Amino acid sequence: MAGRFDPLNRTAVRGGRTQVPPGPGPGPAAAEDGAGAGAGAGAGAGARRRRWSPEAPLDLGLTLGPLRRGPADPTFRTTPDGSVWRATRTPEGPATLRVSRAADGAIEAEAWGPGADWVLGALPALLGADDDPAAFVPRHRLVHASHRSRPGLRLTRTGLVLESLIPVVLEQKVTSDEAYRSWRRLVRRYGEPAPGPQETHQMYVMPDARAWAMIPSWGWHQAGVDMKRSSTIVRAARVAARLEEAAAMEPARAAARLEAVPGIGPWTSAETLQRSNGAADAVTTGDLHLPGIIGYALTGERDADDERMLELLAPYEGQRHRAARLILLAGRTPPRRAPRMYRSDIARF
Repeated sequence: MAGRFDPLNRTAVRGGRTQVPPGPGPGPAAAEDGAGAGAGAGAGAGARRRRWSPEAPLDLGLTLGPLRRGPADPTFRTTPDGSVWRATRTPEGPATLRVSRAADGAIEAEAWGPGADWVLGALPALLGADDDPAAFVPRHRLVHASHRSRPGLRLTRTGLVLESLIPVVLEQKVTSDEAYRSWRRLVRRYGEPAPGPQETHQMYVMPDARAWAMIPSWGWHQAGVDMKRSSTIVRAARVAARLEEAAAMEPARAAARLEAVPGIGPWTSAETLQRSNGAADAVTTGDLHLPGIIGYALTGERDADDERMLELLAPYEGQRHRAARLILLAGRTPPRRAPRMYRSDIARF
């Protein structure tokens, strides 16, 4: 069903796999690799448009999947016509972006809102044009098989730091379901409806930096967010302009910029830069499950720690994030032998 996660195991979903239904055919015509005012009926009315032809295979679900925060993310949806919709806050204001594949393989995009031109200008980077998959050489049989079966995997680059950072902070020390629920509650309550046609109804643009900083303590509590995570988000929102500069930095400098904010460590900065900067080598350390998954997938070891994970990923230096994603997408996970992490909702207290 459109808009739901791919029916794979949860580890593969974490690798960024989002199901995008096959489209019925070409979308509205537009100038090749250009943006301009659009006019027409239905979803295209009043839209800015761009048509872009990728130079290599491109899987929209795999490339944009990491930007989705749960199956009911109010900023992200897929529709039965094969489109991916994304509501975002750009430096020029809110925008809604719709991308789909035409019959000839080109990408057709429409955008609405004050930030429409900005998102259309950033479209190639969003769809992995800055990525260099040719630099990746599989060194393990499982990685080779996963890589060969997913030629359309590209690493997205949004160029938007705060948008990637806040949901990552919400995921600190809680289950994914809890973090997704908090994200939905906060965006719907303090964000704004996404600009665009009827298809964007029920979609929302996340709050701006000032709005994040002004959320009252009881608002965080009602969203199920504890004081440690909410304080980190407020501190980040207060220096949002400085953090956004990290989108144009090399990964090491960008990570240092983010980690200067108390409450942001290597795990949070890596997960953020993987999306905002398309950082191919930003391997996630400090994760509860990832070392064990990678150790088990590559060697059969289920008790690997960060040090062992980095040792196993050493042959992929410069491309360790891509290697980790391919391992996650392969879906080979150790059998569970401990209770699931406890789920809670402090909003009920």
